[in-house]
Amino acid sequence: MASNSSSASLLNHTSCYDVFLSFTGEDTRNSFTDHLYTALVRAGLFTFRDNDEIDRGQQLMPEIERAIKESKASIVVLSEKYANSRWCLDELLLILEQRRSFNHFVLPVFYHVDPSDVRNQRQSFAINVEGVEGSKWTEYNVNRWKEALTEVADLTGMVVSGSETDFIAEIVGTIDSKLNSKSVK
Repeated sequence: MASNSSSASLLNHTSCYDVFLSFTGEDTRNSFTDHLYTALVRAGLFTFRDNDEIDRGQQLMPEIERAIKESKASIVVLSEKYANSRWCLDELLLILEQRRSFNHFVLPVFYHVDPSDVRNQRQSFAINVEGVEGSKWTEYNVNRWKEALTEVADLTGMVVSGSETDFIAEIVGTIDSKLNSKSVK
């Protein structure tokens, strides 16, 4: 049972976006994620992706954090280079925190990666303290990111297969259905 203070925070939690898209631009920005974003918008879902919603000159992280907190759901596009980005991994931590605290719906999409590689941090998801962005990552952060990757891989997600057009339509349908069922409750 929730305490009074956590119940109040749930009631005060506001949503400006239907969906937050978490992805690494290097892999999918101008292809899969672009098509997914367009399909979500066409379906009438107010969707945040970092290259459209952040005004030039604004700091990236505070705006990303606000967008995650103000979204009802997140789609996490786990592609080959997702775990190479500290930004993506930090987004994932906040997304999962929102899931635990505010019933934020999280849909993992495994884009040409094996969910077990994400879950067990193998292949391109094998992160370590040395990092890949040229700077040392702290052991504390690496351990948190590994836990987050395991947690997101354990959620019911979707694995890209077959036609990407049909797959994107399925993602949009899943998000739309989940958000409609949440608003009825």
